[in-house]
Amino acid sequence: MEKIAVRVRKLNPAAQTPVYMSSGAAGCDVFAFLEGPLEIAPLGRVAVPTGLSVEIPPGYEIQVRPRSGLAWKQGLTVVNAPGTIDSDYRGEVRVLLVNLGTEKAILQPGDR
Repeated sequence: MEKIAVRVRKLNPAAQTPVYMSSGAAGCDVFAFLEGPLEIAPLGRVAVPTGLSVEIPPGYEIQVRPRSGLAWKQGLTVVNAPGTIDSDYRGEVRVLLVNLGTEKAILQPGDR
């Protein structure tokens, strides 16, 4: 399999770069770049900032997928799963979440 280089730029020095959490991980985890807790009401939607921008080669995309643990435990999922980041997008990567649970969900700075 050919490896494709994707340049990642921190928009703020405190932002965390994506990380493969295990040797068998299919993709990288990204981290919420928040100043404080973010509450998501039941059926509420938010665009969670990552503090990152990416440079994807033409002809490729990045997909943002829900974390199964968050979906099961809190009802959080990606609104447009899988979310697509196109190769020509250079703005901040934000993860579009929806709370399908019956209780409010709270994201903390640095949550994956």
